[in-house]
Amino acid sequence: MPITRSASRATVVGPSNISAEAIIPTPRIPTKRKAKESTSTPVTKEKKSRATKTALEVSPVSQAQLDEFQHNLPEPGPAPVLVPSQLTFSFEEAKKHLIDADPRFQILFDRLTCKPFERLETVHPFRALATSIIGQQISWIAARSVNHKFVRLFNPSLPEKVIDYPERADATSYFPTPQQVANTDLAILRTAGLSGRKAEYVRDLATRFADGRLSTEKLLEANDDELAEMLIEVKGIGRVMDMFSIFTLRRPNILPVGDLGVQRGMLRWFLGSHSPTHTFSFSPDKAGRNVEGEDELSDEEVGSLPMLNDTPASSKMTSPPQTSSPFDLSSIPPAPPATPRKEDGTETQANVASLPPPVTPSVEQTLMQVENSAGYVPPPLPAGLTASTLHSRLDGKKKIKGAILTPNEMEELTASWKPYRSLAVFYMWAFAK
Repeated sequence: MPITRSASRATVVGPSNISAEAIIPTPRIPTKRKAKESTSTPVTKEKKSRATKTALEVSPVSQAQLDEFQHNLPEPGPAPVLVPSQLTFSFEEAKKHLIDADPRFQILFDRLTCKPFERLETVHPFRALATSIIGQQISWIAARSVNHKFVRLFNPSLPEKVIDYPERADATSYFPTPQQVANTDLAILRTAGLSGRKAEYVRDLATRFADGRLSTEKLLEANDDELAEMLIEVKGIGRVMDMFSIFTLRRPNILPVGDLGVQRGMLRWFLGSHSPTHTFSFSPDKAGRNVEGEDELSDEEVGSLPMLNDTPASSKMTSPPQTSSPFDLSSIPPAPPATPRKEDGTETQANVASLPPPVTPSVEQTLMQVENSAGYVPPPLPAGLTASTLHSRLDGKKKIKGAILTPNEMEELTASWKPYRSLAVFYMWAFAK
């Protein structure tokens, strides 16, 4: 059964930041001190206990304590089982299915590599998920630095600075095992720059892999619904669950209904076939470039997620480094500006998780030629959706509770993509900007 869920389902909700004044009217008190006392929330013994426990867990770690930890590292446990570099379905059959559903997909397959499903490498799920959690809500530069410090906790022989680390990150490069992380104090984990919440999330994830509740075998054998049930129980993983299913496990039929980037890309994709005045949006800085014979951007221009690696190689760039994702994506961390490569020139694991580049003018023109051809039949819109409605949604005039497409609308729009929606979803990010 295909998985279609909202990313918000697994989002961890923190304590409310609404003050007591916003809920309970307070009487006029003559002194500020009394007013402060009257609006404060009573502290129960249970809350005091939690606060004390948290304070103990995040108490500062001295250099001597850190040295002692690194001198007596936790046992690594068994060698990790990797996700093999192969697909569970026929890529050619998936291509044919999507092209039959909408001939425009032929152009995308010809011009843009469907990287999660064409450039395959072995991946370790714990590493992919841990790095994703660490990289959430921070720039890729910060994520890269924190990741390196996290890894260096368990391998102090690595250079202190990430820029001095020559090894390219792939499935064979060093990364702590779940057993090691599960047996590490939260205070030690926080010395790598992790927030208290992220340290808790990463250790919870490690504990689940260490005790067998999660394993590579279980993740591979589970169907989409079973996979969702396993992952949704992991703290802090809600925002990257769909991306993990697509980029790490290479599941063919994932629809991230809570991802605003996918929603925006789908709006533009379907508007292109139903509105003769609509043009696909592409990055302004691509408009003046010579795209002849260069429809797919170079590796230096393609952003790749810090999801599967923690030390992307530096590269020569003609523009300042990008510090946040150009896409409005709710389920993935920000992207570094370059794709790491091994010494032999082949791409590392990070490229497996690369997003597609924004569509270029030449791709846009070719798509429009297909849309305007006599034999082209546009895919139908669900009842209640019109080109005018899609325009209003895209312009931000008619959003639905912060979204621009509802889960049901996304289901209906992508019905003809089943059972290979993941491949089509990958390309929707090219239209998200």
